[in-house]
Amino acid sequence: MRLAFPTLSSLHDLDTTEGTVQLHESGQRDAIGDVLLVPKPSDHDPNDPLRWPRWKKHVAFGSVCAFTFLTNYGIGGLTPAFYLLSVEFDRTMTETSELLLWPILVLGVFNYFWVPVANYIGKRPVFVFASGLLCICYIWGASARSFRSLLWSNIIAAFVGSSTEALGASIVNDLYFLHERGAKMGIYMNSIAGGNTVGPLICGFIITSLSWRWHKWIAAIFTGVTFITVVLFVPETRYFRDENRNVYGSLATSSEDQMSPAEQKKDASNTTTEVSPETQILVPKKPWRQEMSLWSGLTPNTNLLRMFLRPFPMFVYPCVIFAFLGYAVSLVLTVSVNILNPFVLQAPPYSWSPMINGLINIPGFIGNVFGAYAGGWLVDFLCDWRARRNQGLFEPESRLILLVVPMLITGAGCLLFGYGVERTLHWTSLFFGYGMVSVALTAVPTITMAYVSDCLLPVNADALMLVNGTKNIVTFGFLFGIIPWVEEVGYIRCFGAQSGIFVAVILLGMAVLIPLGSVIRHRQAQWRIII
Repeated sequence: MRLAFPTLSSLHDLDTTEGTVQLHESGQRDAIGDVLLVPKPSDHDPNDPLRWPRWKKHVAFGSVCAFTFLTNYGIGGLTPAFYLLSVEFDRTMTETSELLLWPILVLGVFNYFWVPVANYIGKRPVFVFASGLLCICYIWGASARSFRSLLWSNIIAAFVGSSTEALGASIVNDLYFLHERGAKMGIYMNSIAGGNTVGPLICGFIITSLSWRWHKWIAAIFTGVTFITVVLFVPETRYFRDENRNVYGSLATSSEDQMSPAEQKKDASNTTTEVSPETQILVPKKPWRQEMSLWSGLTPNTNLLRMFLRPFPMFVYPCVIFAFLGYAVSLVLTVSVNILNPFVLQAPPYSWSPMINGLINIPGFIGNVFGAYAGGWLVDFLCDWRARRNQGLFEPESRLILLVVPMLITGAGCLLFGYGVERTLHWTSLFFGYGMVSVALTAVPTITMAYVSDCLLPVNADALMLVNGTKNIVTFGFLFGIIPWVEEVGYIRCFGAQSGIFVAVILLGMAVLIPLGSVIRHRQAQWRIII
């Protein structure tokens, strides 16, 4: 008996809009409240996550964001203790930095494991298992009596925490509509970046007042609370939506399938849109006990091996390549400063305590918040404005215009930090430089991952897995050599080169995709590479 090779599909087979969708009713350029819901929610199924009440969406999304934050808080937040840890365990600066470097690699690589598993068996069991094991890993880290034990606790924590990297971003697309996507992606990116800025800030005070072990104990306590919220308030968000539910307005195939703008606005800003009694009988609402079940069935018409293989052909999509490169260089810059600043500020001539050293994360946090705002809400506003002036049509390339903001700010901040350290300038130059560098860590991935979701919505989880997994592998390669690089060429040349690479990647992506992205997108939609 021969096994038939699965028929390859194209994006066009799954979504005929190919990313260009009707976001407003044409001719209503200045109307308020005429946003069309994309993707179109189910007309007859109250269990569709897009039809959940707003509070239910926000609580589920907030619980996943908290899980994401604590993954980075417990691992990346330990950086102010690196200098003390190198003394306590008699390790070199390079060896101590492995407490962050190896987890960064693991956070990326195991996206390739968690995303196919979650696509096959559901996201809820993955989040429940991973958040529980993360709590155990932090207890292990707090009790570690050797450097090797502490390192492995971080690595295993990164393994389970990697489940939130791409899956957390894909939940944005499960729960929210296109016109909300940028702002929600910005919140999610802030939860990732915040763990690496708020974490070291708090850790600095904890180390000075108590010890680095208490940083891990506090992370374990909050992760335990998050585990409970995940168990109780994060239902399964995987939903088998009908094909071409991305179609609306003048692109719709049938006017009977449309809701009025007033009804759509009510659905988006209030609660679940009312479903008629007749259709409710067809698809009953799941009781709470059933929603909390860890088993929601397997994805039909596929198998686990196929789910593992499906993402890799998507590397040929230009939007995926640009997103992972942009995210990678943004992460490299921020983590470079995180790794190096304790060895700069806690050593002569600054000689700061870990508590004062942690204050450098205040401008880092401000930069993250601004970057998420500029890449999220501000981009959504710009896209809405451009769609209204384009007869209601939304083009994903509208998101990329505001990449100019992090490109200029972060490029300059990288140079400022390098000069500040090498010339031993006043500490404010280092603070301002780090704040400017931190803008990119949230702005660039918020914009580019939302762009990937717009272009590849039917397979967004697989595409975002490639972005998140590959950027961490690239980042690991860069950062593994960051300390020898700085020692050999100095801070000015090292950070000057990183600034040039960052600006080149963002500028090249903008130069190609803003004018040509629409043409590329419609051509790539015909490629039969989806397994």
